[in-house]
Amino acid sequence: SWHWLCCGDTRTIYVANRFPQHGHYIPQRFADNRIISSKYTVWNFVPKNLFEQFRRIANFYFLIIFLVQLMIDTPTSPITSGLPLFFVITVTAIKQGYEDWLRHKADNEVNGAPVYVVRSGSLVQTRSKNIRVGDIVRVAKDETFPADLVLLSSDRADGTCHITTASLDGETNLKTHFSVPETSVCQSVSQLEALKAVVECQQPEADLYRFVGRVTITQHEEEIVRPLGPENLLLRGARLKNTKEIFGVAVYTGMESKMALNYKCKSQKRSAVEKSMNTFLIIYLVILLFEAILSTILKYAWQAEDKWDEPFYNQKTEQERNSSPILKFISDFLAFLVLYNFIIPISLYVTVEMQKFLGSFFIGWDLDLYHEESDQKAQVNTSDLNEELGQVEYVFTDKTGTLTENEMQFRECSINGVKYREMNGKLVPEGMTEDSPDGSSPHVKLLHLSFLPVVSTQMGEEILFLKAVSLCHTVQISYDQPDSLLGGDPFSHANGFSSNHMEYYASSPDEKALVEATKRYYVLILVFFALRYKLLHVLEFDPNRRRMSVILQAPSGTIILLFTKGAESAILPFSTNGEIEKTRLHVDEFALKGLRTLVVACRHFSPEEYIDVDKRLTSARTALQQREEKLQEAFAYIERDLQLLGATGVEDKLQEKVQETIEALRLAGIKVWVLTGDKHETAVSVSLSCGHFHRTMNILELLQQRSDNECAEQLRRLARRIKEDHVIQHGLVVDGASLSLALREHDKLFMEVCKNCSAVLCCRMAPLQKAKVVRLLKTSPEKPITLAIGDGANDVSMIQEAHVGIGIMGKEGRQAVRNSDYAIARFKFLAKLLLVHGHFYYIRIATLVQYFFYKNVCFITPQFLYQFFCLFSQQTLYDSVYLTLYNICFTSLPILVYSLFEQLVHPDALQSKPGLYRDISKNSMLSFRTFLYWTLLGFGHAFIFFFGSYILMGEDTTLMGNGQMFGNWTFGTLVFTVMVITVTLKLALETQFWTWMNHFVTWGSIAFYFIFSLFYGGIIWPFLHTQDMYFVFVQLLSSGSAWFAIIIIVITCLFPDVVKKVFYRHLCPTSTQKSQVIQGKLKAPTTTGNNEFNI
Repeated sequence: SWHWLCCGDTRTIYVANRFPQHGHYIPQRFADNRIISSKYTVWNFVPKNLFEQFRRIANFYFLIIFLVQLMIDTPTSPITSGLPLFFVITVTAIKQGYEDWLRHKADNEVNGAPVYVVRSGSLVQTRSKNIRVGDIVRVAKDETFPADLVLLSSDRADGTCHITTASLDGETNLKTHFSVPETSVCQSVSQLEALKAVVECQQPEADLYRFVGRVTITQHEEEIVRPLGPENLLLRGARLKNTKEIFGVAVYTGMESKMALNYKCKSQKRSAVEKSMNTFLIIYLVILLFEAILSTILKYAWQAEDKWDEPFYNQKTEQERNSSPILKFISDFLAFLVLYNFIIPISLYVTVEMQKFLGSFFIGWDLDLYHEESDQKAQVNTSDLNEELGQVEYVFTDKTGTLTENEMQFRECSINGVKYREMNGKLVPEGMTEDSPDGSSPHVKLLHLSFLPVVSTQMGEEILFLKAVSLCHTVQISYDQPDSLLGGDPFSHANGFSSNHMEYYASSPDEKALVEATKRYYVLILVFFALRYKLLHVLEFDPNRRRMSVILQAPSGTIILLFTKGAESAILPFSTNGEIEKTRLHVDEFALKGLRTLVVACRHFSPEEYIDVDKRLTSARTALQQREEKLQEAFAYIERDLQLLGATGVEDKLQEKVQETIEALRLAGIKVWVLTGDKHETAVSVSLSCGHFHRTMNILELLQQRSDNECAEQLRRLARRIKEDHVIQHGLVVDGASLSLALREHDKLFMEVCKNCSAVLCCRMAPLQKAKVVRLLKTSPEKPITLAIGDGANDVSMIQEAHVGIGIMGKEGRQAVRNSDYAIARFKFLAKLLLVHGHFYYIRIATLVQYFFYKNVCFITPQFLYQFFCLFSQQTLYDSVYLTLYNICFTSLPILVYSLFEQLVHPDALQSKPGLYRDISKNSMLSFRTFLYWTLLGFGHAFIFFFGSYILMGEDTTLMGNGQMFGNWTFGTLVFTVMVITVTLKLALETQFWTWMNHFVTWGSIAFYFIFSLFYGGIIWPFLHTQDMYFVFVQLLSSGSAWFAIIIIVITCLFPDVVKKVFYRHLCPTSTQKSQVIQGKLKAPTTTGNNEFNI
């Protein structure tokens, strides 16, 4: 049975590193206990970061251009492309280096945490990173385990301990872990030092719930072998609860611990804007290649004439005459490529990164997204997807803990076919009020302490039901004042069960609500008064069986009881007596009210039957092969022939403003799908109460489909019904089993039905099914943008699959939050996150991208046109310093500030009119039409700059009063000056929301250009090999004609733009523009009342 230990796929661990003394032993090498989540080290940061950055097309392209400039004689200096490239690479490296430094800092905190280890017979404090495999580690209450440990002993006599794994799998319940009997007695350091034991186990693997091993303990020269399973392993990241201290031996450390192996490399999500940006870059690359090839061909066409090929003033050298025509053609082509390369905006990437990084702070700073009760603000884990929040078409949401509070309240129950509801701490039978006299109905009683001393035999069923609810659970109790309650009979205290002294830790909120309910009815005092039930076995809950059981020995010692509870589909088929049909009806009624239901049953064992049951369970639990399958067989054998006792109904309250949020999302054109593990009646009821389904909706069902054909036929029927009743809104309910069939063969038909429904509800869903549904929609032909929101570990796969994943900081651990792109405290915050922040981020970055391409077309097209006037000699129109600084200094800040602060409409208007979200849907601001508009506008403006300056200066270059002539540098500087002013004012025309920063950078950029040019052209710079620009700018500005030209050209460029805006606003305004008008009218009375001018 130990064949798995022979295959080299195991590790042998000597407890306390007491290695065998004989010489044949070769120590195995294990990882140290350091956790590394960072990407870089000091040594590899530069090469690794450079490699990653040059994988980007634009960066690699500019590197090639820079190398071409170094290798061949090009019209511009290598600095013109080298400096912007260096700037972009440096800024990005600083940002990524800072983010990695934060990761290093977090790692160092974890790795440097103090821990206690048993070494040389004493307890030594060391750092977490120094733990070695084989070390015995001591962990105290409420501390997290620093490595994966096999439990050796605890402060309890039975060697058990309780832990919570919320940070690993999101489960907040207490789990009980065990040590083997031979080590559980070693509770002191000296006993542990004397312990001779060897652990053999499998090599590390990521599965949190699987661990197979054995421990060999040597006692009195005799070897005792005990099996080890997941119940003996304490995982790194889990927390010790309800136990004073434990000792464990480290088996997996550092990056080999199960927690580290579960670190998911999040697949890089890319936004729709980034994809559009890459498409536009490729189009501009094509334009660039076209211009370079055309210029090269025209140069050779022109040089076909001898007088232009070798004019008398520019004789060729011998080397030039003998050089290869092909090489010359390639060299000229590359030279033109270098000349026009600025049409590809290198600084676009760095501006976008800065905008996303700085813009993401606004979400965290928004007080409307701050939850005061839990003191939690919104958090951004990925700033790359900000604008995607403005493009969402489908929202997939979990139900429990996302739409609801995950705070359960016991409301109703059904006992032996009679319905009871809770009223003021009493259980009142249906049809009775709290004030009804006790004797009004002979066969039912109010279940309350005051009635319990006179319990009649008729109440036997009710008492058995309450016994089952109060005993069938895995709730752990934490005593705040242990000294007063432990020792002696806890029931001797009048308020021994007051909440001041006890805190419950439960595997689920439902279980906690049920135990608290039985505590409220004082049933514990009744059941336990001078009685003690002995817990023999717990048959743990699992998602396949969907039930859990306990086997108890009654105080008499002769009666063995099995109590079981679970979903009605998991209990009713195995029940043979009791009020089965009545209970089934009551369960459906509870579900229709939106209550979460559990069914309770019991079974009595004779002593002989129990011996058989105990034997089966023990052999299944100690099996080393197929342990899970054997346990399932044993559980199925035990949990049958049940006597049905009743059912419970627990309410999960809706979060506040859920209904308003779902309605706002619907008005914004976003479809909401609810994906839940709950039963379908409960889910439908909650959907109706939260406004996901309307009462007027026609609700279609795809439930309990058994076969492919049946499922396909039902889908066709639903599709026909939708076509026939196309006026009515439809809602669809699907369960997990039917969904599996629908996705297997009929996914297209299923999608067609879903898309025609206003709301879809999927119930009884497994976590991976949630992700499959999201993927199905993501990959459909329309490729809609999806958003998934959830709070539990079971939502992680869905959150990671969707374009945007949002975690709710709920009660089910932090797994969803850690794996999400954004985290918020409540579902209601989703409305502002999408309708306001999403709207702003999208319009800002869409304009940023378009504007960047526009200003670079304006920049480089005059350079192309200039070649027609200089025989394609590759003469540059602008000075190389201007070429370098255009994107870095003169035009960069206004667009960055715009992209951080722009608001087309006030945030309140965006929230009160969700329909405005539709104006920006389907990436409308980055459609090919708008891209074409901005590109043609850039070409148009460039033609006006160039030919406007040419008309004013081309025929008559004597612009100075003394008749002094101007040269080509003055012409180029005039074009450049007009361009800087025009592109800056163009952005000013686009700006709707003016702040002091907008004013400062807009007018400051123009002023800076003039000051810099005067300073640059006013001094002879010794390190420049040519002084082409000396005094050029001063001369230009001293000419009245030049000033006239600047003003005329700028007005000519921008006037048509203003006219177009006015006409469009009056003739066909968008709903956003209508809101701006209304907003302006609302502002007008208040501002004009105080000031003379409405600014």
